Formats: sequence, structure tokens, C-alpha cells
Amino acid sequence: MTKYLFFSGKGGVGKTTMASSTAIHHAEAGKRTLIVTTDPASNLADVFEQEIGHAITPIRDVKGLFAMEIDPDEATREYKERIIGPFREVMPEDVIASLEENLSGPCTTEMASFDRFIDFMEDDAYDVIVFDTAPTGHTIRLLELPVDWSRHIEESAKGSGQTCLGPVQSIQESKAKYDRATALLTAPDKTSFVFVMRPEELSLYETLRASRELETIGVKSGELIINGILPEEVCEIAFFRKKYEAQQRVIKEAESAIPKPTRFMLLRDNEVKGIEALRAMAEELYNGTRSAPSVEGMTFQADIAVEKPDVDRLLLPAGETKAIFFTGKGGVGKTTVSCIAAVHIAQRGFKTLLVTTDPAAHIGEVLGVKVQSTPTLVTYNLYAVMVDQEEAFNIYRDRVLSESRGKYSEDMIAAMEEELNSPCTQEMAAFDTFIQFIESKEYDAIVFDTAPTGHTLRLLSLPFDYAKQMEMMVSTEEASHAGNVTGNRFRDIIDVLKNKNKACFAFVLYPESTPILESYRAMLDLRDAGIETQVVVSNMMLPKEVCTNHFFENRRRMQLKYLLEIEEKFNLPVLQLPLFQDEVKGLGPLKMAAGNL
Repeated sequence: MTKYLFFSGKGGVGKTTMASSTAIHHAEAGKRTLIVTTDPASNLADVFEQEIGHAITPIRDVKGLFAMEIDPDEATREYKERIIGPFREVMPEDVIASLEENLSGPCTTEMASFDRFIDFMEDDAYDVIVFDTAPTGHTIRLLELPVDWSRHIEESAKGSGQTCLGPVQSIQESKAKYDRATALLTAPDKTSFVFVMRPEELSLYETLRASRELETIGVKSGELIINGILPEEVCEIAFFRKKYEAQQRVIKEAESAIPKPTRFMLLRDNEVKGIEALRAMAEELYNGTRSAPSVEGMTFQADIAVEKPDVDRLLLPAGETKAIFFTGKGGVGKTTVSCIAAVHIAQRGFKTLLVTTDPAAHIGEVLGVKVQSTPTLVTYNLYAVMVDQEEAFNIYRDRVLSESRGKYSEDMIAAMEEELNSPCTQEMAAFDTFIQFIESKEYDAIVFDTAPTGHTLRLLSLPFDYAKQMEMMVSTEEASHAGNVTGNRFRDIIDVLKNKNKACFAFVLYPESTPILESYRAMLDLRDAGIETQVVVSNMMLPKEVCTNHFFENRRRMQLKYLLEIEEKFNLPVLQLPLFQDEVKGLGPLKMAAGNL
């Protein structure tokens, strides 16, 4: 009986390396094993140091291990063709064009990836299938889809027969498939969830939140891996001793708050890449055998001079509202950097709003205040708000229907109401709220703490997709008029995102190979959309004065090597932020960090 292992956790906690090590462990125990990623910003190939891509690929030097990265674009093409293909020879061209138009909505990509994901859960060719899933907030939403889509298909079948995924007839057979997937996800004898976290307060908070959310959809089985624990023997200096003690307190909290079998993984003095490094990690995870920390260092690396940015020119408004976007792989400190930047701007005398569009947001934890769906005053000149998808959906739906009544026919209103009940409307509603903050003239600066990279790009690409979609709405005169109004509005927002005086895009990363590669790919994706990145923030830089033994010398040398790669690869100014001795939480520490900025 195939066993499904889902690795869940906030991006950047080492989920992919833990999942990869686990896959090697099972393969080398004689089990035919497949590891699959559903993360739109996957780095599986980087970890295994070989090409993988959108096809099942044998992993070199590990007998019985296979891997696949689900490519959202390719999955969408396959999904659309599977639905439309059977009709091409028997239907007129205008009907085929209508089908393709129905499948051009922005939710189709997510549905297609999810559809491919379910296929693996019905494949008995493997003994173990390991899913290296997307960052927590997005994963939860993904796993809730089978319930939502089943309900949506059922309800649409009673109405017009149309859904945002195309005609009900074309996808009705999928309902049973999604229902089977839901049953598998909640079957403890078949499926287990492995939560990966760092020994930090914010990571524990996120893991607790994810675990509780999964329990609400019936998923209760699982394990916990606490990754990145400082080895006690290398923490003789006070800076790291204090961090070690803080980590140990969080570990005890985690064991008490999350009563699941727990495994522990010590921090390495270098990156975990390649089969041998993954094997060593698997040995530590499952057999308790670990390699000793480094006792030898190489020549100490001197500081590297990189171009530093003019922070105030990038962040401060110049006569009109400025939108500042911090994006990057989850877990690199993006939320903390966003909060530091917002405090800095507010301290310079500008009325500032900090917004999170991250479904796994924790800006309230960093700010030390409860952040709600309406702007909350944090301190003088600084406000914060969280875009709540469910609340945004209710407001959006009610507003669209209210504005439409009296303008359009009852038939069109009924069709709109049915379409608004589709699950993808929630994201559209959240984006609509996001736009309203940009359009608002109430604040001098708006700082967006966005979702992890893959999801952020999808969010930011929505105006392009929707503007295109609105131009295609010509089936009725009234629909065409509605489309033109919406399309013009989105085009205005696109112009703001492309204007360097009105918007600043910053990538936050830590100086290691995978975050650099991922951020670089994301920067190119933004460039394809006409948006230029203006600065890179290299976060968690080890201060030279505290790296007094070979273990931390090696880690700092690795960071400096990658700092040089960042400058060469991105060709942008690089803002360096140090690793602080304490977690930056609360206004006092944020103001001190803003001074460092």
C-alpha cells in the first residue's frame, strides 16, 4: 500500500532538504520512492544537483529514487488539452474558441497543477511518494481545493452548467477524483504530514497555525522536524550562546505544544547540496548518526565591497504615494525586513501603511500588535493591515452584485452570482483589496510584505491576466462595457507597478545558492512583465566580530562568496542586514534595526 508523506512548513525552513533526505532514506531501504514538488518556486533540482523538470526523472546514484517538479505552465497546457482535445474534431471552431476562453481564467493554472498532483495519489507504481509542498499558507489553500472544487462542480451542474474551469460536462468526472483525494488526505494509514520548522518563535507560531488549520479539514496524523539547531559545542561565544539558549527554549515549547513524534537536525557549517550531503542528513534524521562539526577552517575571508543602495531614495516618497514591495523566498526574513522598512519610513515623517498579502502572514507577531483587516495604528505615522481573503471575498461579491443590479439583465446578474461563488474569486477579491490600497491617496507610503516568490509572482501577474481576459469579454454589449471599465483600471495599476518613482521592488534573500537562484528567476519573471527590481537585501549576514571559530568562519566565508555572486548576478545595489542576536520583535527592536538600515 503506497504511503504518502507531505512535507509542510513555512518556506525557508529546510523543507526541501528534509523531504529529499527522507526520499533517499526510503529509497535506500529498498522502497521504490518518488519525490514530487507542487511548489511554483521549486528548488528540487538545485538540491539534487541535476536536471529534473516536468517529467518523472531517475535520481543519479540512488537506486529506486525518482523525482518530478510539476511545472504550472506545462500542467495548464496538459489540463486544457485534456478537456478541449476530445471536442476539436466534432465541435465548430467558435465552440472550441469559447471553451478556450472559459479556460483562460487565472485559476486554471492552480487547478491544473492540483489536478496533476492528485494523479500521483492514484498511482500505485511506488511504495512511498514524498510531496515537497508549497509554503504553508498556500499549501493549506491547495489542500482545501478538493472540497471547494467538488462543491463548486456540484452547484454549477444545477445552474447554467458553466464554471470558471469550463463546462461542467467536461470536468464532472473529476468530482469523484477530488473526493477520493480528500479521503486519502485524511486517512492516517495512508497519509502522514511532516511539519518542518526552525527553532524560532515565529516558526513555531507558524507551525502551530498550520497544524491547527490542517486539523480543521480532518488531517491529524504527522511528525515534526526541528531543523537548523546550533551545535552546543560551537557556541562558546556569548552572541551564539544566547541564540543557542533561545533555540533550546523554543524546542521545549514545540515539544509541549505539538505532541507529535519529533526529529532534530543540527545546523551545518555549509550548504546541504548533492547526494552525499543528503545521505548524511538522512543518517542524522533517521538513525541519529551525525557528522562532527568542522574543526578546520580555510583562510579567513575579508569583507567584500559591494555597491550599497541609497535607502532613502529607494524607499521615501517624492511628492506622491509610493508602493514598496518586498518579495522573496519564504523564511528569508521578508516580513521582518518589511516591518523594519515601514518603521524607517514612518520615522522619517511619512504616513505609512504596512500591508501583508501573505496567506501565512505574521506581521502582527513582529510588530507586537494585533493586525486586522482594517488599518490599525501601530505607532506614530505607522499603520498595518492584513488582507483577509474570506472577508475580502464577501465585500467584493456584495459590491459587484450591488453595482450590477439595475445596470444589467436578470439573466446576467444570475450568471455573475453563480460565477462569483467559484473558489478562485477569493483570490481576485484579495487582489481587488490590494489595488484599493495602491489607489488610495491616504498614505504617503505603502509597504507590501508579499507572499513567497512563486505565489507573489502569480498575484502580481493577475492584472495582466485579467486585463487580457476583460478585453475578450465581447459576448454582450453590457459585458463588453463592464470589461472595458475593469480592464482600464487594471492597466492603470500596471502603469504604477512599472513606474520606478511610484513603486520599488526589493528581493530579500539570505546569501546561499538556492535563495539566490530562486530570486534571480523571479526577477527575470518580473522583468518579462515590464517590472524592474531596484535593490537586493542580503539578510542574516554573520557579523565578522562574532565568527571566532572554524564552524562560523566557514559559514561566514560561504556567505561572503555568495554576496559577491549576488552582486554579479543581479547587477543591482545590495543592502546588507546583519543577523541580530535576538529576534526582531516589538517596536523597540524594530526601531534599533531601522537605525541599522
